[in-house]
Amino acid sequence: MELEGRVAVVTGGTRGVGAGIARAFLRAGAEVVVCARRPPDAPVAEAGRAAAYHPVDLRRPDEVTGLLARVTERYGRLDTLVNNAGGTPYRPLGGGADGTDAQRHARIVELNLLAPMAASLAAYPLLRAARGSVVMIGSVSGTRPSPGTAAYGAAKAGLENLARSMAVEWAPEVRVNTLVLGMVRTELSHLHYGDADGLAAVGRTVPLGRLAEPSDAGEAAVFLASDRAAYISGASLLLHGGGERPAFLAAATADASGTSDTQVDKEN
Repeated sequence: MELEGRVAVVTGGTRGVGAGIARAFLRAGAEVVVCARRPPDAPVAEAGRAAAYHPVDLRRPDEVTGLLARVTERYGRLDTLVNNAGGTPYRPLGGGADGTDAQRHARIVELNLLAPMAASLAAYPLLRAARGSVVMIGSVSGTRPSPGTAAYGAAKAGLENLARSMAVEWAPEVRVNTLVLGMVRTELSHLHYGDADGLAAVGRTVPLGRLAEPSDAGEAAVFLASDRAAYISGASLLLHGGGERPAFLAAATADASGTSDTQVDKEN
């Protein structure tokens, strides 16, 4: 159990990808704290052990400070911070003449970029003392155009750059890396991809033939937090099953009627 004796905080760790990451850290022997605005429907548990839950709105600095104070009081250390909390609704740019459109996009950037930065800064003294690490959860939306989720894509691109800068400034005491996710099957996947047939069709667009599972993200995050990644910092690990099939290939193989394989552009 390579993380036995270590302590990890996973933001947004009560469901989906975050819960998968929390379970992987529990399997690896770590003590795990998950935080979110709402409690999980059931404890996040694995291998007969459960993660501790604390309610936190990451956009409120006082609540983040309170969380870390409780972690210090209970465990006396923090080895890994996984900045997983985030997300976005489908929200095209433009159309808000009263200024509310810009405010909504700004809140998306706040959640996906500013909140992870603030949490990392607050955790820095503990991480430095433990010679620990930060794992940012990025997205392929930050590596290519993201129509309909432009603010989210911009925030994820900024998060990846932030991680690289932190890795330089905080070395050698703290390692900082980004886990860049593609499409992940979670309990909310049906909202994006439809029923089982839809999920299977989307999976066929991925070179490895399926969507990622939360456990895939969890195992990769454990690796980045472990001693096996002791010389990895400022890196971006792509977890996307080989990426997306280039659109020009679909166009080149279109039949005489002009139809071709459809690419589905949805991600975690």
